[in-house]
Amino acid sequence: MPSAVVVEHDPAWPARAEHLLRGVRSAFASLAGAEHFVYEHIGSTAVPGLAAKPIVDLQVRMPSLPDLAELADALAPTPFVPARGARRDSPGVYRDTPRPGDRADAALYEKRLFHAPAEAAILHVRRTDSPFAAFVVEFRDWLRHHPEQASRYEQIKCDLAEQHADAPDYDDYTRAKSAFLDEIQPLMRDWVRNRTS
Repeated sequence: MPSAVVVEHDPAWPARAEHLLRGVRSAFASLAGAEHFVYEHIGSTAVPGLAAKPIVDLQVRMPSLPDLAELADALAPTPFVPARGARRDSPGVYRDTPRPGDRADAALYEKRLFHAPAEAAILHVRRTDSPFAAFVVEFRDWLRHHPEQASRYEQIKCDLAEQHADAPDYDDYTRAKSAFLDEIQPLMRDWVRNRTS
């Protein structure tokens, strides 16, 4: 796995994400409850102008999670295969870490993770009621509406990528970003509440 490299925003990322999501949507069409699945482009590549690792993050939310083998079979026509993680404790592979103040029910944070190395894409499959699934969408939208905070986040990511340039995987880079997330979460949650009230 290459080291964490942050590059300038590529305006083609959203179109690439939509193309990949169309393939995933088609692959998942035969799964039970597919009419209730939600398909989303998340992460930094979904924020216009934001520098990012050149890996498109996608999310599918579904009412309940099929087992990994069933999803892998469904995704066989796509470039996505199960992701195993670089280490036993790689963050976000088999489950997400609850954010401060969120419900701690472990079942809500179980997930299925797939990647498409040739497409430089990652697919997160989470439950519809996963607080973390909601968090990543709220964070994406908050960055889209707060360019000054997006610029701060970009600089933090660039600094962390430089600090972890010799690392064999993205794990420590990913963990180090949590300090920024912890700092902005109260502001972001206030913004989300005001926007939806």
